[in-house]
Amino acid sequence: MMTKSMLNLTFIFIGAIFQGVAMSVFLFPHNIPSGGAAGLAIILNHWFHLPLGFSLWLVNFAFLILALQYFGYTWTIRTMLSVTITSVTVSMITSSMGNYHHNLIADILIGSILFGVGVGLLIRNGASSGGMVIPALMIANSYNWSPGKIMMWINLLIFILTATVIDLKIVIFAIICQSISTNIIDFIYHMRVPSFFSPNYSWRKK
Repeated sequence: MMTKSMLNLTFIFIGAIFQGVAMSVFLFPHNIPSGGAAGLAIILNHWFHLPLGFSLWLVNFAFLILALQYFGYTWTIRTMLSVTITSVTVSMITSSMGNYHHNLIADILIGSILFGVGVGLLIRNGASSGGMVIPALMIANSYNWSPGKIMMWINLLIFILTATVIDLKIVIFAIICQSISTNIIDFIYHMRVPSFFSPNYSWRKK
């Protein structure tokens, strides 16, 4: 029988893969950032031609340095694991995908749902997707607010700032994506489950 720690790691692995698939298969082909960190990754890719997977890892690593003292080593290591799994997933899929011309609306809907489920699983199991989730969790911990809504407003500000680089239409699609995914994140975060599957709140301030 799996211990709670093993179960947490299993759900972190699943959540990180869901997040990576959402980005690389459904959102990035349309240049839609799934969040502020992904938006910065797309900008790095646009300006410096860095691979999307590496750009995503680089942005998240910078935020993890900020998080280390606030959330502690266990949470930070789990988040590094999730970020690495997500980045590897994005790199593997984007390097093997050809020209992509699927339906935009369907991709936004599926990508937003997968992304929200992935991040929700990460937060419930003592990790995060990195990026803007880190300051969102800091604020949520301080004021007892829902992390999904805070993350949406932080990312909204970043989307506005990046509108000069990314097409304004893409930014609007990104806001729609955030609206869907953050509601799913908050639903999973507040969802009642049996005690063995209860959330791991190791992200709370040490």
